[in-house]
Formats: sequence, C-alpha cells, structure tokens
Amino acid sequence: MRGKYAIAATAAIGSLVFAAGCGSSSSSGASSSNSGSTTSVSSATSATAVGGMNALVTAAKKEGQLNVITLPANWANYGTIMKDFTAKYGIKINDANPDGTSQDEINAVNQLKGQSRAPDVLDIGNSFAVKADAQGILAPYRVASWSDIPASAKASDGTYYADYGGYVAIGYDSAKVKTPPTSFADLLKPAYKNEVAINGNPTQAGAAFAAVYAAALANGGSFSNIAPGVAYFKKLHQAGNFVPVTGSAATMESGQTPILIWWDYLLASEAGPGVPGLKIVIPSDGHYAAYYDQAISKTAPDPAAARLWEEYLYTTTGQNLWLEGKARPIELPTLLSSSTVNETAYKALPAAPSTTLTFPTQAQQAAAATIVSAQWPGV
Repeated sequence: MRGKYAIAATAAIGSLVFAAGCGSSSSSGASSSNSGSTTSVSSATSATAVGGMNALVTAAKKEGQLNVITLPANWANYGTIMKDFTAKYGIKINDANPDGTSQDEINAVNQLKGQSRAPDVLDIGNSFAVKADAQGILAPYRVASWSDIPASAKASDGTYYADYGGYVAIGYDSAKVKTPPTSFADLLKPAYKNEVAINGNPTQAGAAFAAVYAAALANGGSFSNIAPGVAYFKKLHQAGNFVPVTGSAATMESGQTPILIWWDYLLASEAGPGVPGLKIVIPSDGHYAAYYDQAISKTAPDPAAARLWEEYLYTTTGQNLWLEGKARPIELPTLLSSSTVNETAYKALPAAPSTTLTFPTQAQQAAAATIVSAQWPGV
C-alpha cells in the first residue's frame, strides 16, 4: 500500500485556520508564441508564459502522454481524476509504481532523467518536496488559481504547492475491536495486543512519519521534539500491541491489523469498502493534519502535459474530485465561499477537531526526520 504521505505545508483544512510554526522526449524543448515572445514550455512558470491555456492544451495534446507516479486508483479518487483528464484532453496517463513512496518518486526523477518514461509530475509529502527542491529537480510553476492557495501552503517560487490532505486518525474494525480506542493512550492497553499498525516505516513512508509526530504531540512532545513519538511506539511494541508490518486496507480486511493509524480520508476511502465495521476517530490526545504537495519535474519529458495536469487539478472540477475522494482539497475555503463545493462530498468528510492547529516549520521537520532515522531502528 502506498505509504508516501509526509508532513505537508501548513494551510486551512475545511473552515479551520492553521498557523505555520527510454529515450528523451522530443517535446521537451517545445515553444509557444505569446505576444511576440517565445518561451520554452519546459521553463514556463505559468500558462500565460506559453500563450495561454489554449496554447498549453495544444502543446500538451501534441505530446500525447503524461507520466505520473505512485498514484493508486483508489487513493483520494485519483482513478477518476486520471480517467477524467484523459477523457477531456485525449492525453494518455502512464502511472508508474502506484504503491511506491515519496522517496521512490524522487529516486525515479533522478534515475530516469533524460528518458521518456521519467516522471513528469510528483504528488509528494512536504518533507520530501522540500528535499526534492533542495536537490534542484523541481520546476517553478504557478497555476491559474495560485492566489487561492494559502502562502503558507506553497513554495514562494512555485516549485511545490499543497493539494489535498487530512488528519492522522485511528481506524478500527468494530467487528473485531470491541472496546473503541479514542486516543494514543488507549492503544497501550492490553485489550489491543497484536492489533495496532501504521502505514509503513516512518523513515521512508510519510503516513507513518506523521503517525509518529502525532504520537509525539500526544505524549509531551512538540514540533521541535518528535522523540516522545518514537518512544511511544517502542513502548507500544514492548507491550505487544504494535504489529511491525505495513498496515493497509488489506491488512485491516484480513484481520492482521484490526487497528490502523492512518490518514482519515484514506481510512474512509480505502479501508471502508472492505471493512464494513470500520470506525474512524481522530485521537483526542494528538491532533495532527497535513497536506500533500504537487510538483513538476524540471526534466519532465512531457512538460506541457505536466503543466496542463496541474492546471486541471486546481480547477473547481479537480478540487471537487479530491473532495469526492474524502480528502480535503487545499482550495476548499474558496469552493465554500464561491458556492462551488460539492455539498454531498463535503458533508461526507470525517468529523474534524474544532480546534486551531499549528504545524512544524521546515526546519523542525528536517530535524524530526533526522531523529526518526536515528532512533526508529531501536523500536
């Protein structure tokens, strides 16, 4: 199961306010005219730079394909999103390694550079987006609705920007778990022996990393101190409650991990269909929310299709499609204020805490990742 989600950019979720604490493609050098000027699509920082949306669509259709990576069809409604994009523009989508991680995405960009099958775009946890940006492999680009993305949820130069997100939650199969857990503290009880899992290794999988951060907040830690989160899982393991596998919808359905700490929307959209008795609660002692980021590879073999894809995702249609996947799109406040939100999908979202949350800074995230990498092997 895809486990790439990491700590993402600070932004508003719903109505809450958050404060930020193989050969080369021949199309990559394509140019378009704009008021007498010529701009390479591969270096265009907006649709305007290539002559507007019509010119961008024409260039993208000429490329004829888009390479995405680590996008399972049942993840945040991506199956429908990809089908709709292809139906609208006639552009084939190649989805590589759908069950991969954020690190796999970065590796693919670097290892497949210059090949026609290299990733054009990334959907990546924020700490990994920051890492990729530091490596200089992301292309600056601002979608038409750039102003609707909170400043704290995007890189100022447009190299990455938040897309959708949710809360770390506890999902449990009520048919197998008779005493409902409501907190991280609850999960240490003997009643949950050999029942609790996270979505992978937190040194590689962002969803697991987020679970550790949430556990830290529930156990006296802070954004500057994730160590209590690692200590918590060590204690959970010693109690015999932690199952050291990559927890997923499949492991919940089989009964291997009847309790899974994961994102609320993924529990709802992925585990829900296979686990009729699924219940989802946001831990009362550790509220943690985050977003994924979108980014375009600087060496994308299909640069026009890459930019058109981003434009599509940030339209009202694209944002509502994420919402229909039970995720909270970054432009949800705009959808609500403009009355363009899919009300049915919005009302179906898992209940969120009615509190104001803060998020770690990039420096805090980097420090936390270092600590987890050093300490997790001891869990």
